[in-house]
Amino acid sequence: MATTPVPQSRVTTPLRRTSSELRLLAEQMFARAAGAPLVAGNSVRILRDAGDNYPAWLAAIAGARRSVLFENYIIANDATGREFVAVLTERARAGVAVRVIYDWLGGLGFRTRSLLQPLVAAGGIVRCFNPPRFDSPFGWLMRDHRKMVAVDGAVGYVTGLCVSSKWLGVPERGIAPWRDTGIEICGPAVADIERAFAQTWTAAGGAGDLDLNHAGNVPPAGNVLVRVLASQPTIAGLYRLDQMIAAMARDTLWLTDAYFVGFVPYVQALRAAARDGVDVRLLVPGTSDVPMLAYMSRSGYRPLLEAGIRVFEWNGAMLHAKTAVADCRWARVGSSNLNLASWINNYELDVAIEDSACARDMQDMYEEDLANATEIMLSDRRRVRPSVRRRRPAAGSGGRAARAAAGALRIGNTVGAAFGNRRILGPAESGMMFSIALAFLLLAGIAVVAPLAITVPLAVMALWIAVTLLVRAWRIRRGGVEDNAAAAGDD
Repeated sequence: MATTPVPQSRVTTPLRRTSSELRLLAEQMFARAAGAPLVAGNSVRILRDAGDNYPAWLAAIAGARRSVLFENYIIANDATGREFVAVLTERARAGVAVRVIYDWLGGLGFRTRSLLQPLVAAGGIVRCFNPPRFDSPFGWLMRDHRKMVAVDGAVGYVTGLCVSSKWLGVPERGIAPWRDTGIEICGPAVADIERAFAQTWTAAGGAGDLDLNHAGNVPPAGNVLVRVLASQPTIAGLYRLDQMIAAMARDTLWLTDAYFVGFVPYVQALRAAARDGVDVRLLVPGTSDVPMLAYMSRSGYRPLLEAGIRVFEWNGAMLHAKTAVADCRWARVGSSNLNLASWINNYELDVAIEDSACARDMQDMYEEDLANATEIMLSDRRRVRPSVRRRRPAAGSGGRAARAAAGALRIGNTVGAAFGNRRILGPAESGMMFSIALAFLLLAGIAVVAPLAITVPLAVMALWIAVTLLVRAWRIRRGGVEDNAAAAGDD
């Protein structure tokens, strides 16, 4: 029986790409996932803990001639905060354009507003990000969690450190500094750091009074490729990038995180990488300044360990760093934690570095950190336990709702899965489900014994939401478009 020849136009051939084409394709994927271009011509210096970071920031600010852009989640009214404000105030008096953003919730209890008054009097401009508003009952949940400094458009710092003496510790009392990581960048990527500041400045109600550099006006300072990741609420650019890194890592993926909460899709990406032979490691605090969130984090160890992921807990004071290093070629440093609050809810700022020398330095630093950490293992009975017994240091004080929101999201995810049968729940979540059940039993008991304790707060909340919606609907109908710039205040 004769066969019908296939027309030449319908014959398919294997898709072949050169290494340069594959690199361009990968660059396109990364740029679209993260929403940030790769910028060449930079120098990068890794800064460890407050001992490296604070002196570098202060020296750069003291040498400012044109502008200082300073943004941080917490600027505490303590010795460290006062030292920074004194240097910023001196530069403002000298005619330097000093612009500062701090987060309202981050500054709550730290007397940040009064701390910054001398700077305002000297001509600096300060913005408080997203203070509560009556017409936005839940708007306060969106936070500015970024930590950055940019000076004269020439040097920039992106970091996980806030401005507080807690990061320095109290050596005379045997209290070690908090473990954290930042980077110093010189070169064209500083323009992107400045643009990230302008983004938050506008969201905080700031006018277009920033004198920003264009990347083309900044001379090269090295040969390091840098991507500035300026995350915004609901965009999830960094989450997409983190998923891609987990999918593309071939040999190693080493993560450090202060407030890890196992979001199921990301955990599955890490498990898939580990099962494919990638050396996946996670370093987290042994003692957290948010104890409830630490419990949430530990409840997610089992699925990681069962997939072959190595989990370590830091033995020193609070581990606050947020870093990643993959295949000794790629690294990330910044403010974002591996939880939904950072990925979806907050303004965050990170830098991805594509340079083998920087990645090697990050990998070496990671191995040094593991020397002061305890590995978590599965026992013969499949229970999660430390590999050795160790004495935990005292927990620090503090903690913020933006981080606790990540724990609440994990609770909601577990409860939703239990009721909706959306996925199989593992033993790691049984403890959390037990705690949630006890909480609901307590709530039911209160409702029976004192029903007004439940109904009155619900009625007040319902009335607040109703009034808010009516007022905002009236504003929109009257003006056409609601002005969201009022979400932040001007100090």
